Amino acid sequence: MSAAETAISGTFKGLKLTNTLTRVKEDFRAIDDGNVRLYVCGPTVYDFAHIGNARPVIVFDVLFRLLRHLYGADHVTYARNITDVDDKINARALRDFPDLPLNEAIAKVTGKTADQFHKDIGALGVLAPTFEPRATGHIGGMIDMIATLIEKGHAYQAGGEVLFDTASMPDYGGLSHRNLDEQRAGARVAVDKHKKNPGDFVLWKLSSGDEPGWDSPWGRGRPGWHIECSVMSAHHLGKVFDIHGGGLDLIFPHHENEIAQSRCAHGTSVMANYWLHNGFLQVEGRKMSKSEGNFFTLQELLETDSFGGRKWPGEVLRLAMLMTNYREPIDFSVRKLEEAENLLAKWPQPVATQTAPAPDVVEALCDDLNSAGAIQALHALAVEAAKDPDQLALYSASAALLGVGPVKADLSGIDTAAVDAAVADRLEALKQKDWGEADRIRDDLTSQGISLKDSKDSETGERVTTWEVKR
Repeated sequence: MSAAETAISGTFKGLKLTNTLTRVKEDFRAIDDGNVRLYVCGPTVYDFAHIGNARPVIVFDVLFRLLRHLYGADHVTYARNITDVDDKINARALRDFPDLPLNEAIAKVTGKTADQFHKDIGALGVLAPTFEPRATGHIGGMIDMIATLIEKGHAYQAGGEVLFDTASMPDYGGLSHRNLDEQRAGARVAVDKHKKNPGDFVLWKLSSGDEPGWDSPWGRGRPGWHIECSVMSAHHLGKVFDIHGGGLDLIFPHHENEIAQSRCAHGTSVMANYWLHNGFLQVEGRKMSKSEGNFFTLQELLETDSFGGRKWPGEVLRLAMLMTNYREPIDFSVRKLEEAENLLAKWPQPVATQTAPAPDVVEALCDDLNSAGAIQALHALAVEAAKDPDQLALYSASAALLGVGPVKADLSGIDTAAVDAAVADRLEALKQKDWGEADRIRDDLTSQGISLKDSKDSETGERVTTWEVKR
């Protein structure tokens, strides 16, 4: 490892974050102030995102905005992945499109679900990440990392799978504070006979003829869940980066196993210096589940009367989420949404401004993303702005830092002619059934903060694509 990979040497800018790795609130120092790097686990696109999925998207959008404010928009790199290869996706494709070849059925499921995800989080005012890699675009990198782990003695082939050998990593379990002895003692079911240890996990598994697969040294197969994030984060952010985020439910096994793969493959002492996790969400005081009848997708909340007998605007959903500290459990309720809606009703419409946000709002967010405190400070600014128009710019800049309130699209820096040309190229690729090229163009535009919406011309029936900026 280089000194840049081992030392946290950036300038302290007042930001403090609670690090899951140490269980302590720490001063945040970037590895490189010129390129602060953040990775967050994104959706598995087999079904529409539910309200629980929205919480990390919103939380880490606020962190992204704050880092851009502290270090400069051009000095922050944010990668949030899309998992588009998974057994749940295969099952959904077989269920919904039984008459199509599996690859086509999978493309329909992942395309529709990813498009809905972008539409939903766009309504929540979420900025596009710098990169939004898809797992299927990094299969080669996954094969390479698995081969490295085998070569270094951290993985083995058995029972038609390649597995990570958890016993090969002496400090495995450091994030979740679990050790291998506890896992052995607490095992409730017999260990698969081909596993050396109960906690060993799949890196690669063979695919049958009717399952999606890629050629590899271990046979035609597909990756396990954890390996993809190790590969995609390293590709876009480097072997060691600043912050890794996600929901509390991902600490074990997903993030623990990411750390194991990455450190053992790269020979580093850490994968990311700071680990942040948002708390769980329940609905009206109960755990959200379909069997309880309190499971709601973002699409349902935004577009139907399924919750509380009405639709809820994206800015209301976002503000309601931010009224609770990100690390605390949140009770998502009609009462909470009404409280957020009533608060927004008292605030003036933000305006475009180059003014810096108010110090009180920045200081609150710098204290471990204290969004509730930032909202209190913002409300005081809103009251002043309602009485004194000269305060509207300061209020608007502060609202933008939290991403609350409707904001007009900012076309500055956007080459609209180039975007129009790219959209036309994508339409041509779709006509030629070149799905890979069409996805590449869409992903490239998404990385620029440009959202595409496909529809059909009512007279000709031809596909029509419109675009807008989501920042």
